[in-house]
Parts: sequence; structure tokens; C-alpha cells
Amino acid sequence: MSYKVSAVIEEDENGFYAYCPELPGCQTQGATLSEATTNLREAIELYLETMTEEERLASVSREIYTTSLEVELV
Repeated sequence: MSYKVSAVIEEDENGFYAYCPELPGCQTQGATLSEATTNLREAIELYLETMTEEERLASVSREIYTTSLEVELV
């Protein structure tokens, strides 16, 4: 069964930090964006394997919307 989850990937001085907001503690890193994405996919799969089907559906059923906002400080 496939699940859709949100992925947040941030670039920092060490490469890329990636996490899944729906799954607390599900996080990883990578030297490249591709590596971080691959590592996060694996971390999410392993995380979901530890849950019951009911827990999975409850965790991944909410929609998370993201956008970039420009703010101005005066």
C-alpha cells in the first residue's frame, strides 16, 4: 500500500536535513538533496512498518500545505 506524506528538506552548512512533520522523530540527512530524499523515503518506510494500519492512516491522513512567504520588517 502506498501512503502520501509531507517532506521538509532544508539545506544547511552540513548538507541537507530532511524530516516528515506527520511522523514525529522521523528525520535524516544527506550530503546532497538526492541523498537526503532517498534517506527520508527509507526512514519513512521503516517508521511506518512499526505502526499498525490504524496508526498509519491516522498519521498520514491530514493535509499539510506549505508555501514561501516574504515578510518585511519595518
